[in-house]
Amino acid sequence: MFMSNALLQVPTTAAGKPVNPTSRMALSRLSQRFRLLRRSVSLVLQRNVGLSAVLFNRAKDMDPVQKLFLDKIRDYNTRSKATGGVVDAGPAYQKNLSEEMSKLQRLFGDGDLAKFPEFKFPEPRLEEVATK
Repeated sequence: MFMSNALLQVPTTAAGKPVNPTSRMALSRLSQRFRLLRRSVSLVLQRNVGLSAVLFNRAKDMDPVQKLFLDKIRDYNTRSKATGGVVDAGPAYQKNLSEEMSKLQRLFGDGDLAKFPEFKFPEPRLEEVATK
C-alpha cells in the first residue's frame, strides 16, 4: 500500500523539533474557537448592517437635498409649536375650517368634533340553548 510522505512526516516547530501532541490538540481547539468567534462576529455585523449604515450617515456630511429637506421639517416644527397649529394659515383657511366644522355638526349632531369619539360596546346577553 502506497502512503504519501506528507502523511508520514511528524509536524515540527520552526526550530525543527517535533510538536508535542498536547500542544497540537490545544492549537487545534484554539483554531476551532477562533473560527467560531469569527463566524459569530460576522453574523452580528451582517445583522446590524442597517444600524451601521445609519450611524455612518450621521458621521459624514449629508446629501445637500436631504439636509435641506430636514432643515425645512425642523423649521416647520418650530413654527408650528410657536403658532399652536397650522403654519401660515390665513383668514381663508380659518373660514373654511369653521364652515366644514359647522357642516359636520349639522350632519352628525352635537358633540366635540376635536376630540376622538369614545366607543361603548355593551356586553351581549347570551341565553343557554336546551339540548334534546
